[in-house]
Amino acid sequence: MQAIAYERTGGPEVLALTERPVPEPGPGEVLVRVAVSGVNPTDWKSRQGDGSGAPPPAGWQVPNQDGSGRVVGAGTGVDRRLLDQRVWMWESAYQRPWGTAAQFTVVPERQVVLLGPDAPYELGAALGVPFLTAHRCLTVGETMPDRIDPGTLSGRTVLVQGGAGAVGNAAIQLARWADATVIATVSGPEKAQLAAAAGADHVIDYRRQDVVAEVRRITPGGVDTVVEVAPAQNAGIDAQVLANCGTVAMYAATGDEAISILARPMMVANARWQFVLVYTVPAAAKAIAVNDVSAAVAAGAVKAGPEAGLPLHRYPLAETAQAHRAVQDGAVGKVLIVVDPDPR
Repeated sequence: MQAIAYERTGGPEVLALTERPVPEPGPGEVLVRVAVSGVNPTDWKSRQGDGSGAPPPAGWQVPNQDGSGRVVGAGTGVDRRLLDQRVWMWESAYQRPWGTAAQFTVVPERQVVLLGPDAPYELGAALGVPFLTAHRCLTVGETMPDRIDPGTLSGRTVLVQGGAGAVGNAAIQLARWADATVIATVSGPEKAQLAAAAGADHVIDYRRQDVVAEVRRITPGGVDTVVEVAPAQNAGIDAQVLANCGTVAMYAATGDEAISILARPMMVANARWQFVLVYTVPAAAKAIAVNDVSAAVAAGAVKAGPEAGLPLHRYPLAETAQAHRAVQDGAVGKVLIVVDPDPR
């Protein structure tokens, strides 16, 4: 089979198209024929490493956490009813050498989720990192519910900073499904159209409008949760728009920035500043997120594509390096590697 792999960390050029035997699923694992592999910032950051060019832990690595496909094999202890099912995958490559940039991959059974007969494989490959991250951001607050489904966010207001990004798009779609009022910030008119297509009730162009004034006009009492992509830059704004007992859920950082807020106003507001990394989210919360996202897919409540505010950029498997470079360069929308559009 064909698989993309790298034997040393570094730039996109370390990714090579290789021939490998089809892997055998071990106990508790399934073999998936991959339809589509999704590329996230976490994938190129893992590939980049610390700049030393050191090899990955196993000596080689197939990249990419997210993907979709059909289960074609199962190891011992696996529910045989999964065979021949269409599935989406999450955290395929986390602390494991087998990611989704390959014709076949092996994944722990608990990390494959039924996609159903109608949802496109491209949507399945767009779910994992963005939607599970967004779910955590929307539920981690003290006044927020543990689950996301219709009505659970009724009466609450969510501010999504960076509403045209993949996580921002996921947060908007999930929050609207749960009946929240959603405010999104963007950097220009084209991204404003994307946030509106995702379902945002109000869109603020932060380069042309005063975000604090606009948010306070929309919701004088402040927002219950901020889904934050740039905490170092936006901390001052977030602090001014939080409702009492509100939460800023921060899911992105370069690693060398600092966040500065005034302590006393946040104490008075009983505010919460919560860091979010999908890989280390508590297991119980992650299980709820997987179930809720799956339910949203089954209900047709979340979609991928320009009509849902998430443009798709498709690459063949041989051009995985270009796909990684596109994400690293800030492509707007979802970058996908189409491995096999109809895996059987």
